[in-house]
Amino acid sequence: MRDLALVDSFGGTDADNDDILLKAFEDHEAYQDILKFKKFLVIGKKGSGKTAIFKKIITTRADDTFSYGHTFSDYPWHFHQQQAKAGIPNDEKFTHSWKYLILISLSKIILNQDNSLPFNDESREAMSKLEAFIVDAYGSRDPDLTQVFNPQREIRLKPHFELNFKILKAGASAESISIADLPTVIQEVNAQLMKLVLASLNPEHKYFIAFDQLDLGFDNKADDYISRLIGLLLAGRDINIAAKNAQVKFLVTVFLRDDIYNVLRFEDKNKITENFMSLIEWDTPRTTKTLKSLMEKIFSIVASDIDIEQDVKWSDIFNETREMPGHQSKYDHIKDRTYLRPRDMIKFANSALAKFKERLNSPASNTQDDKRKIDNIDIHSARHEYSEYFLREIDDEVHKHFPEYEKFLDVLRAVGTWQFEKSTFEIVLSQIFSKSDKTSSEALEELYDYSFIGFYKAGGSGYGGSEYVFKYRDSRASFSHASTRFRIHPGLIEVLGLKKV
Repeated sequence: MRDLALVDSFGGTDADNDDILLKAFEDHEAYQDILKFKKFLVIGKKGSGKTAIFKKIITTRADDTFSYGHTFSDYPWHFHQQQAKAGIPNDEKFTHSWKYLILISLSKIILNQDNSLPFNDESREAMSKLEAFIVDAYGSRDPDLTQVFNPQREIRLKPHFELNFKILKAGASAESISIADLPTVIQEVNAQLMKLVLASLNPEHKYFIAFDQLDLGFDNKADDYISRLIGLLLAGRDINIAAKNAQVKFLVTVFLRDDIYNVLRFEDKNKITENFMSLIEWDTPRTTKTLKSLMEKIFSIVASDIDIEQDVKWSDIFNETREMPGHQSKYDHIKDRTYLRPRDMIKFANSALAKFKERLNSPASNTQDDKRKIDNIDIHSARHEYSEYFLREIDDEVHKHFPEYEKFLDVLRAVGTWQFEKSTFEIVLSQIFSKSDKTSSEALEELYDYSFIGFYKAGGSGYGGSEYVFKYRDSRASFSHASTRFRIHPGLIEVLGLKKV
């Protein structure tokens, strides 16, 4: 890059509000798998880039591509809760209500977005029946999807569907049914809706219904929450298989945090994992994707706004001819202070950029430091601001599920060093937080579960070298109660005032 001082920032950390981040994900395999209708489930840790791909899907505008995105910050879960189908296993009790919501969402696209429809006589007949049902049920061909399960609503079944009305409960009309009674016939209604929507679609066009922000209100002890998520995954899989069999390009796609997916237990989970799941990871043995390559895309996008240069490498921004302490490259030094998430890397890079620009404007600037690139002193200067950001990020995720974590952080502050022995932690815990209802092992395990700390794992013959194991690197790695040596995440060193000894 010709003049780094002209760069304001390397973009934002929030995919909801940053176009640069959206552009940077265009070649990610998870995004490409969706566009190719190969996989529908995208799994990754918070901040890994799921929402960037979700936004990319739902904001793409083309004459042959249509989408609708569901986010659940304002979704009326209490209405959906009432749609649980009684008398069937928990894993499946919400599957049919999810299918209904998906099919109504696709109907909205068919009736209001794709101007190529109807594209033949079969499509015309199916659309006519579909429109009649939607207008009759919701008063408009463009219904408000947050009101799909409003219990005050009734939907007419005749003459739109040919159902076995003997299954209706006593007192219910064969002409119409209340939303409260919909679970009694929803399986049959979905079957008829499925035929109509799939027959309506243009086989040359692409259609997507996407679900994000499913972690809002996450509680791994709430059975209904777990059942709803399982129901969505099963509904998405079934509809996607039906669409493929009908030879139309329609995909239900779901974005979910990896720690939430890991706690789900249901039949066929392994089949979904093996055949329909894309994993968003960075710098792990399971992927070729690195945060460095992502940042290089971001650098190039930023450079194109101020320069003719398009292909910007990491070493064009950071002076990698000088090592950081411990003989680390600047990339590894920064990466170790992240949760291997784009948002963390972008935040650190922006903080370092700001310190670089401050250095250029300072008359006391050291001539040893590179005047064209971010150098060691800029990295050091950025660490405290970044460390405060990092703790705030953790707080956003942890405070609901681990409300006493701040008291345990006080214990780590009092320990005072980056690496510590279990015996030291036990002594300080008894002094700082004597009223804790957790044993030292329980406290360490909880700190590990949220990646505040990692435990030492000794290497051995044939098993590779020794290492510190952190949950953020592998969400499936369990805590070792046998370990006696621990390390605090490097991103917390400054904010906790620790010594690196």
